[in-house]
Amino acid sequence: MIVKILFFAAAAVLVSRGEGSPDKIVPYKKVGDAELTLHIFNPPGHQASDKTPTIVFFFGGGWVSGEPSMFYKQSAYLASRGMVAICADYRTKGTYQTTPQECVKDGKSAMRWVRAHAAELGIDPQMIAAGGGSAGGQVAAAAALTKGFNETSDDLSVSCRPDALVLFNPVFDNGPGSYGHGTVKEYWEGFSPMNNIATGAPPTLVMLGTADQLVPVSTAEKYKMLMEQVGSRCDLKLYEGAKHAFFNSGKAFESTLLEADKFLISLGYLKGEPTLKN
Repeated sequence: MIVKILFFAAAAVLVSRGEGSPDKIVPYKKVGDAELTLHIFNPPGHQASDKTPTIVFFFGGGWVSGEPSMFYKQSAYLASRGMVAICADYRTKGTYQTTPQECVKDGKSAMRWVRAHAAELGIDPQMIAAGGGSAGGQVAAAAALTKGFNETSDDLSVSCRPDALVLFNPVFDNGPGSYGHGTVKEYWEGFSPMNNIATGAPPTLVMLGTADQLVPVSTAEKYKMLMEQVGSRCDLKLYEGAKHAFFNSGKAFESTLLEADKFLISLGYLKGEPTLKN
């Protein structure tokens, strides 16, 4: 444990906090030449002795591209509300010539690292949510629901399962005829979150535009139905006329973040009223 704490302290890169920038960036995984990092936003006055609820965000980009900064603004707001918010980097095809399997492996590694380092991070290991947009939503949901796709170097005694999910137009059905099936067809049954919903699935918020080009409303409605069939909560919020990636800017950014705030309040992750006004 002493070695782990010293490594953590030495490896952390402290960042001068600006508008929407993380407090620090820490490495969580090294694979070959790839060093993957977590971009951490802490609430005001946060201490390592705290046990603060946390959310880990995974960016979208079709398992091909993307940056942790996609969720910087959401993270800065949630940190201002009292949570620790973390934006995770993970390998994508465009940078590392990887497959979607590595995206999920990295997502699970990130969740395990955060939970294993809860004491140093000042977080509650039993209140770690995950969030994501598009393919990042698939990564977050897969960390919660799928059984395979574990890195051989991971400590599997540490759970990768998020305790809640906040999903922005997630591509969580990868079955025949659905998003990405041609890419993952050899292993889709174990990979697709829709296909792996089971008892104990964490409470989930899904936000989706009714004009989404990649995720039909019927897919989200089926996901909600399957979640409820196993006794799990699934809130589905639809945004009339909104297309894929609608949540990134403007009024939709504010309204989806407000929904996330209210959902997290309902689970005890946040207290008081939202400070964001839609």
